[in-house]
Amino acid sequence: MSNLWFLKGLKKGIKTEKFPSEAPDTAPLWPSALVGINGGNCPADAITPEGWIREKCIFCRRCLPDLQPTGDQDIFAVKRKYDMFSKSLHIFPLDSGACGSCNMELLSIFSPQYDANRLGIFLVNTPRHADAIVVMGVMTAGMKDALEKAYEAMPEPKLVIALGACAVTGGIMGDSPLDREKYHVEIAGCPPSPYTVLAAINAALGNTNKYIDSGSRSGEVH
Repeated sequence: MSNLWFLKGLKKGIKTEKFPSEAPDTAPLWPSALVGINGGNCPADAITPEGWIREKCIFCRRCLPDLQPTGDQDIFAVKRKYDMFSKSLHIFPLDSGACGSCNMELLSIFSPQYDANRLGIFLVNTPRHADAIVVMGVMTAGMKDALEKAYEAMPEPKLVIALGACAVTGGIMGDSPLDREKYHVEIAGCPPSPYTVLAAINAALGNTNKYIDSGSRSGEVH
């Protein structure tokens, strides 16, 4: 299927980026790491006397001009990874109560522009075939059982990835679906950009060096 994408891309003139082996072509300023002091009235309590808390930030820009975006897309943390996923990672997305933005950005990394398949990252339709679950949105009562059943259905070992401020801390809308102790990867942003999502999942595969030679990983593992 990826080969067909490649051929269609040539026909339509679509070019796949080399990120993360090279710097992003069009990295957005929002969301990205913020620097500065004070920041005024933060509705998400993401600005404290100790500094900016990226996991709580919804990037509403009310802190301007005290805090400024840097363009740095590395607003994620990989707390645990497994060597056995270094060649490929199959992920199952679960929306526990998102607005839809995180879903769109996650799907974007599989578009021809980013082509996450070349890095060994694939989507699956059932948690039974997944190595990792990507949780998006706040916890809603109707999705509590679905999240628990999906988690239990995944084989061991399994990664739990929180995508977006709502999933990590609850944002400004509610509570996070899981305790942060259960997350192996935390991706900040509201929503995070495809660059951040791709870099975070790629780091969970063991590729912590941003600008590695992606050609060495061109052999896909399905």
